[in-house]
Amino acid sequence: MQAKDSSDLSLYLRRTPMTGTGMRVCIHRGASEIGGSCVEVEASSQRIVLDVGLPLEAEADEALLPKVRGFREPDAGLLGVVISHPHQDHYGLAQYLRPGIPILIGKAAARILQAARPFARSGVAFEHIVPLQDRKTITLGPFAVTPYLVDHSAYDAYALLVEADGRRLFYTGDFRGHGRKAALFEKLLRQPPEAVDVLLMEGTTIGRDAAKNSGTEHALEARFLEQFKAASGLCLVWTSSQNIDRLVTIFKACKRAKRELILDLYTAEILRATGNPRLPQGTWKGVRVYVPEAQRSQVKRQAMFAVINRYQRNRIFPEKLTEAAKRSVMLFRPSMAVELERAGCLKGARFIYSLWEGYLEQERLQPFREWLKRWRIPLTHIHTSGHASVADLQRLAKAIRPKRLVPIHSANPGGFRGHFQNVVLQKNGVWWEV
Repeated sequence: MQAKDSSDLSLYLRRTPMTGTGMRVCIHRGASEIGGSCVEVEASSQRIVLDVGLPLEAEADEALLPKVRGFREPDAGLLGVVISHPHQDHYGLAQYLRPGIPILIGKAAARILQAARPFARSGVAFEHIVPLQDRKTITLGPFAVTPYLVDHSAYDAYALLVEADGRRLFYTGDFRGHGRKAALFEKLLRQPPEAVDVLLMEGTTIGRDAAKNSGTEHALEARFLEQFKAASGLCLVWTSSQNIDRLVTIFKACKRAKRELILDLYTAEILRATGNPRLPQGTWKGVRVYVPEAQRSQVKRQAMFAVINRYQRNRIFPEKLTEAAKRSVMLFRPSMAVELERAGCLKGARFIYSLWEGYLEQERLQPFREWLKRWRIPLTHIHTSGHASVADLQRLAKAIRPKRLVPIHSANPGGFRGHFQNVVLQKNGVWWEV
C-alpha cells in the first residue's frame, strides 16, 4: 500500500482536545530489557503509542503485540502510533496493527522500511503516514508531539517531546553522541526541551564496558583502512544494511584504500531509499552491486526486474569476483559463504565483523565460525555502539534537568541510580502519572 500524505488525515488529527486532569503512561514492554519498546501515553481519555518493537530474541509473532485498545480493533481513543526510528526492536510488531491507524514516522525511515519489504520479513509499508520532521510539532487531539532528530545507528531517528494537559514527557528513543551525526546531539544539549516533567531515557550501555562504546565512526574508518590496506585478497564485511553511518565509514575507507565497495542489492536499495544523494549509491563510480543467490531468487519470485535493472551498469557477477578480489571490499552475510567458495575468490580474504559481538557468539553461527577457520580467514571485530555512552547519557540528563528520570531500553534499570538523580523505576504494564 502506498503511504498517504498527512493532509489526508487533517480532520483526524485536529480533534478538539478534551478537558483533562493530567497525563498517564504505561510501559508495555522495555522497562527492564533492551528492545521491544512500547509505551502508551494517555491524556483526556485519548491515547498515543510510542514505538511497537519486537523483542530482540524473539521471532515476529502477532501474539507478542501488546494488548493496547485500538491495536487490533477500531477504537476512537487511539489517535496514532509514533515510530521513533527504523530498528526492529522499535517497529517490528507494527506489521500486526490494524489498517488505518495513523503512523508517525520520518519520511526516509518509512521509505527504508518499504524498500526492505521485498527482501526481509522485517520490512513494512504503512497505509497512513504522518511524517516526522525535526522540531516540527504535530497535534493529535490533546497531544503535541515534537520530534528531535538524533544521532543513532538507524537513519532518520527521533527523540520525542510529548505534551498534554500541562505535562511534558521527553522520550529519547535510541540515540548516541559519537556517530557521524554527533552535531545533532550537541544541538540537543544546547537547545533542550524545557520544563520536562519526566525524561524517559534509554540506557542500553548502563552496566556495560564503557571502552567498547566510546569509539567514533571516524576512528573506525582508520581501523577499516588499516585492514583494507593489509589484505592481499577480498575483504568481507558483515554489518547492518540499515546502519547508514557504518556504510559511509566503510565507503570512505574503501576510497582511501583504492578499493571498490561491492554492495548487495538489498543494501543498494536501502541507500537509494534514504533519498540522500550524498550517501554512497549503487550507481556510483567505485561501487559495484552483487546479487547473492537468495536475492536473485527473490527478484525472480517477485518479478523485481526493474529494481535489478537500476544497477545493471555497476553489477558484478560471480565469475568476476576472483579477478576483482584484490581491489574490492564486499558486504557479506554468512548465507553467502558457499557461493563465494564456488566463485573461488577467497584466497587471501579477510573477514571484518561490524555488529554487536554478542550476535557472533550465538550457537546458530557456530558453523560459520568453523567455516572461517576451515578457510583460514582471519576475523577482526570493528564496531562501536549505536547507543549513548554513560557519560553522554549524563550530559543529556544534566541539560534537560527533568523532575523525574524513568529508565527504559536497559537490561540494568537499577544501575541508573548510580549515575543519575531523581530516578524512578517503573514496571511493565503499570500505569503511572507524569
